[in-house]
Amino acid sequence: MTTISPAVRQYLIVTGNYWLFTLTDGALRMLVVLHFHALGYQPLEIAALFLFYEIFGVVTNLVGGYLGARIGLNRTMNIGLGLQVIALLMLTVPAVWLTIPWVMAAQALSGIAKDLNKMSAKSSIKTLVPDNQQGQLYRWVAMLTGSKNALKGVGFFLGGALLAWLGFRGTLLTLAGLLAVVWVSSLILLETDLGKAKAKPKFRDLLSKSRAINVLSAARLFLFGARDVWFVVALPVYLAAVFGWDFWQVGGFLAAWVIGYGIVQSLAPAITGKRRDQAPDGRAALVWALLLAWLPAAIALGLATDLPPQPILIGGLLLFGALFAINSSLHSYLIVSYAEQDGVSLDVGFYYMSNAMGRLLGTLLSGWVYQAHGLAACLWVSTAFITLAALISHGLPRHTEAN
Repeated sequence: MTTISPAVRQYLIVTGNYWLFTLTDGALRMLVVLHFHALGYQPLEIAALFLFYEIFGVVTNLVGGYLGARIGLNRTMNIGLGLQVIALLMLTVPAVWLTIPWVMAAQALSGIAKDLNKMSAKSSIKTLVPDNQQGQLYRWVAMLTGSKNALKGVGFFLGGALLAWLGFRGTLLTLAGLLAVVWVSSLILLETDLGKAKAKPKFRDLLSKSRAINVLSAARLFLFGARDVWFVVALPVYLAAVFGWDFWQVGGFLAAWVIGYGIVQSLAPAITGKRRDQAPDGRAALVWALLLAWLPAAIALGLATDLPPQPILIGGLLLFGALFAINSSLHSYLIVSYAEQDGVSLDVGFYYMSNAMGRLLGTLLSGWVYQAHGLAACLWVSTAFITLAALISHGLPRHTEAN
């Protein structure tokens, strides 16, 4: 670590924090879904457990971007790590205390922690790469995002596996201990005042004044709503209830899916860039959204036939994951590229507020639509959302405006 540049060293510390936080976050989500499904909770009730997680994510991204610009991204990242430790420990109480309000409160803390951590990690990359190196910026953002999602997949598997091995409480204590070590290390190693704005932002600066960021944020809302409307609650419950898969199978499959998704995200610069140092623009976001839009509808139509449902759903999921990963990686690069250098977390926080609103909308619809109409209906809603994201993406700037 002492032989590399300070910027790369900070990038590695930020990425390591983000990785291990994401590992616990993915495991916690799988723990809650599978544990409470086994207790007999209905899909809509399970979705409600994540309601505060997503609502507080919306607020955190907006306010967290402001805090990051005022007090530094190192502090907002470390606050996120500490809150996640508390959220994990809150769920280790005796089973009789695990009421819906208590679990929702723990998930609220976890939602705040997750979005503080993500906003801090994504914003810090902008401060570490010069503005004239957009190809490098794209590769760093893609690597950070892709590796994080690969580890989120490992977290899904870890959550399902540890639930079967150590039980609910034992798994939570293990995850809390691991993250506490990361938190203490981050307090020591992360650079002071990383990403702190030179001019103190005012509270009215929370809302973005950039048309490009507003358009991208709206597209992001529908893009992530389209994923979560069938992935968060409907899919794991469907795999367990209809296919009869156990905890290990559900956790293992979703883990493999998210790991593959993360790998494709990391490779997105090689897939979408014509030359090594060429970064994508708004047209690329439009094209890749259109390529994705037809797929959930095709899966829904396939499930309505007499063909075996498992190959249709699993094959469709794999293709959806690859195309969605490229869309997500493009968006993640574009927001960092569009953001102002000074006080970057204000723009990134506003954008991820929209991301959190999309997750909130998708999570609620995932439980309600699946319980009322089944998985196919969730897929049709997903198709509609991606189509809206593509239409909105038409308004994004092209190359001359993006860089």
